[in-house]
Amino acid sequence: MPLRNRHGVPVDPVPFVVVVGLAFMILLSFGPLYGQALGLSLEAGIAASVALFLVALTVAFHRQVWNADPEALVPAALRAERLFYLIPILTALIVALAVPLLVG
Repeated sequence: MPLRNRHGVPVDPVPFVVVVGLAFMILLSFGPLYGQALGLSLEAGIAASVALFLVALTVAFHRQVWNADPEALVPAALRAERLFYLIPILTALIVALAVPLLVG
């Protein structure tokens, strides 16, 4: 079943799946650890991480599927540039999330 935007036009699901997968990976990997570091129980940390993941899922669906315009073409150079900038940003985010856990 293809994903469809609000006008019923099929939308490429790959960007949505990638964003949701990254959100799941980061939130469920670091969320419970940070929750425990802040004094929450493991169950509460997992529950908070799942809640944040559901918020991220909803926002990603709204932006990348529901409001998507498949007819709007983004030049390949612009997409490559965005991807190039996103790689170091995600790397820095994961390192920044891991540093407090290693130090503390």
